[in-house]
Amino acid sequence: MINNIRHSFDQYRILKYVVKWFILTIPVAVVSGSLVALFLFLLEKATHLRWEHEWLIYLLPVAGILIVALYRFKGKNAEAGNNLVMDEIHKPGGGIPVRMAPFVLITTVVTHLFGGSAGREGTAIQIGGSMAHWLGKIFKLNQADFRILLISGMAAGFGGVFGTPVAGTIFALEVMAIGRIKYDALLPAFFASVMSHIVCTAYGITHTHYQIDFHETVASGSSFLHFDLSLLFWVMLAGVFFGLASFGFSELSHQIKHFVNKYIQRKILIPVVGAALVLGISFLLGTRDYLGLGVYSADGEGVSIVNSFKAGGADTFSWFWKLLLTAITLSTGFKGGEVTPLFFIGATLGNTIAMITGNPVPLFAAIGFIAVFAGATNTPLACTIMGVELFGGEHILYFAVATFVAYYFSGHSGIYSSQRIDVSKGDIDSSIERGSTLKSARKSKENRQ
Repeated sequence: MINNIRHSFDQYRILKYVVKWFILTIPVAVVSGSLVALFLFLLEKATHLRWEHEWLIYLLPVAGILIVALYRFKGKNAEAGNNLVMDEIHKPGGGIPVRMAPFVLITTVVTHLFGGSAGREGTAIQIGGSMAHWLGKIFKLNQADFRILLISGMAAGFGGVFGTPVAGTIFALEVMAIGRIKYDALLPAFFASVMSHIVCTAYGITHTHYQIDFHETVASGSSFLHFDLSLLFWVMLAGVFFGLASFGFSELSHQIKHFVNKYIQRKILIPVVGAALVLGISFLLGTRDYLGLGVYSADGEGVSIVNSFKAGGADTFSWFWKLLLTAITLSTGFKGGEVTPLFFIGATLGNTIAMITGNPVPLFAAIGFIAVFAGATNTPLACTIMGVELFGGEHILYFAVATFVAYYFSGHSGIYSSQRIDVSKGDIDSSIERGSTLKSARKSKENRQ
């Protein structure tokens, strides 16, 4: 009898917890979802405006100067972006300025308007994180609740910008530390991500729909096999290349940033050099398909994420050129996210692998789409779920295999230098201390070499 009463009280406390976080995440979701909707609206307008007035790309160096100057003189610590949000979650105290949201929103739109090769996820996460921090101060939350609200803000930004609320939830939990997920923020992050998605779509924002025009028929004499062993082998092999592409993007981005900051003394000139390289390479290639977001192409026929799901929709080295131009753009002061370019890199690389090996192009474009992202952010579970939300659950086995393999083969690298290492990948580097950041692990490795 006494035990039953005690258990009833436990359920009552759980109910209070659920109601509390549902109420707390409503304003985070409403504010973040509304700003993400505004951001996506402006981003689409900027993209179409650049397509209609191609001369705008010649102003990319000027745009870069203005962005760097704005952050240098008015941005305070907002320039750290997603890493600042992660640092505040891991070790509160530094604070996230509320100006981060409008600054990153405006500068990302400017980057895309003038032809920078960037994405949108970083902007959405910074919007969600800064708004959650602002609201947390208003609510006067304790340190533990503040941390949970910040994670919920990240989930709200991610779920709203991509229209993948479940993946947004898991991403916010998984991205904090490699090899460890803490579920203390699971329900609040889920509330925030789902409600942000609802708010965003309520404004009339629509997300890109992808279709895998491939349905597997297994020709096997073994009744217990419900998948194609040959196809599974190719997916595993492709996962290795997706992981290497993730590693290449992360390392190239860090090296470019280190190089330009070391050798260009006048920091205001860094974006000018970056813009000149982006435009110069584009002109040498004879195409502008690698500028901007890359979901669609201006004429509908060029290289894009959508076209990568069709045979012949990408050139053999499309993935490399997008990787290079995005690394240059984001490492020389321009703003935006890395994830949509990673989608582009993965989808076009998947297209290339499928064309060479004779495998289904839509399937390999899809697994590349999520696997390169998984390797670069070290979030294989979130990316597997994203695959289901975007492409359906029919091919979940292949999604999981590709993302898990890519996760390991990306090594101890990633686009978020403040990401913690809780469990080393396959004991590839036993000298890495548990809890160290990717940034400190990289410095330690460089010192040993």
